[in-house]
Amino acid sequence: MGSYLNPGSKGFQESLNSAIYVDKSGLIAKTNAILNTRQKFLCVSRPRRFGKSMAADMLAAYYGREEDTSVLFETLEVSREKSYGKHLNQYDVIKVNMQEFLSTAGSIDEMLRMLQARVTADLKRKYPDSADNSHLMFVMQDIYVDTKRPFVILIDEWDCLFREYQQDKDAQKKYLDFLRVWLKDKEYVALAYMTGILPIKKYGSHSALNMFTEYSMTDPGELAEYFGFTEDETEALCAEYQMSAEEAKAWYDGYHLVTSTKNGDIYHFMYNPKSVVEAMLRHKFGTYWNQTETYEALKIYIQMDMDGLKDAVVRMLAGEEIRINTGTFANDMATFAAKDDVLTLLVHLGYLTFNSEQETVAIPNKEVSQEYINAISTMDWHEVIRSVEHSRALLKSLWKMDSKAVAEGIDRAHKEISVLQYNDENSLSCTIHLAFYFAKEYYTMIREMPGGKGFADICFIPRKLHLDKPAVIIELKWDKKASGAIAQIKNRQYVDAVKEYKGNLLLVGINYDKKTKEHTCVIEKLQPV
Repeated sequence: MGSYLNPGSKGFQESLNSAIYVDKSGLIAKTNAILNTRQKFLCVSRPRRFGKSMAADMLAAYYGREEDTSVLFETLEVSREKSYGKHLNQYDVIKVNMQEFLSTAGSIDEMLRMLQARVTADLKRKYPDSADNSHLMFVMQDIYVDTKRPFVILIDEWDCLFREYQQDKDAQKKYLDFLRVWLKDKEYVALAYMTGILPIKKYGSHSALNMFTEYSMTDPGELAEYFGFTEDETEALCAEYQMSAEEAKAWYDGYHLVTSTKNGDIYHFMYNPKSVVEAMLRHKFGTYWNQTETYEALKIYIQMDMDGLKDAVVRMLAGEEIRINTGTFANDMATFAAKDDVLTLLVHLGYLTFNSEQETVAIPNKEVSQEYINAISTMDWHEVIRSVEHSRALLKSLWKMDSKAVAEGIDRAHKEISVLQYNDENSLSCTIHLAFYFAKEYYTMIREMPGGKGFADICFIPRKLHLDKPAVIIELKWDKKASGAIAQIKNRQYVDAVKEYKGNLLLVGINYDKKTKEHTCVIEKLQPV
């Protein structure tokens, strides 16, 4: 075994030996299906700490021919696949992490020279009679001619150069040209699997890597279930570690991905794997994923001077989904023509989730939402932070049924968040959500929740760990009467929306008067049946 040629199974063994291992070996069946076909080029992009390197380690352990790794896979999902035995330990694997070379080299030329020299040295040790050339491509060609055995090539952190050399177009072009010459139209490639954070599709007009099929956070395709932990996988871990699946969902779910098939769409509710593992092992829900990278990374993008960007971020903090066009994104971290490009990048970084059916983005969960608050707290968005800080007191006023204090608190939030265009009931709903931001600690907050003879505007449903809190149904009125909102809740039987909840229930009517530019509030309590 070498450092890059057939590196062995140690990395994958460490994953298997860990306290928590979630079987994602089904991915191997997908790669087996495209081996030695025109579809043998895969680029899988997903956020940091979402299992990219683990997948590369697994593929190296499975395909590498210098070690019998059947004992590692015999109990895993892939062992039940028809293709399992056919490809197990049958290939020479070349596995490289581009970040390793980029971090060591002082330039792109040195990086590519070092990569070729190191990989070629491994090949020459293994095939001294075949490898008498100094160029990596020709060495691999000669080995293939002699052995008729193609390579599986695994490239981790493929996009690191584009993240660290953001403005250097010449370096980027050299890198892409190298990858094209190394991989494209080469008989010695059985499979080329690249993984990173960014897709590869549109780096300017250069299409050097157009042979790759991309699977990303905006279009995960048939690989969606490998982009994190599924709901079933997370619930199983919660049961094992005696943790609340409902709390795990609030904290780490929210990446809703779609796989389109001939039999219809399959919906995947994906969880952040790094955070789920940490929460289980520490037996405490908290912010773990964002500890691996400072909030400054997010701050750089959300404070960009893009028209409508601030409004979009504020609305998403309030729980809204924002419609965007992902098609203009240049797939880099420096080219932004409009706010949609910034928001699309945040999808790839994991700070937003993309609804491909509605073409909207949203903040996925409580953990990521806190990262936005951390970033905003160090910016000049003082009005937003004040509204969030006041939300704790506003929630307490709601529990006390202090309708005057609630109305005044919403007035204050409305005046502070001047970035929002306040001209309809939807804007009022956005203000209410942001004013009650702290309610996320205890509640699942749902807009337009079906119940009775219609849809309740806003419902606060206590999660199981917080059943001492009252459920809340809020009905909004625009230039009418708050008491009319209460009557509508009763007449249309919106309480059916929370019929499974057996505790106290607060009915809240809120109206905005366009003339006085003030809110009024009425609160009633329904006792549990």
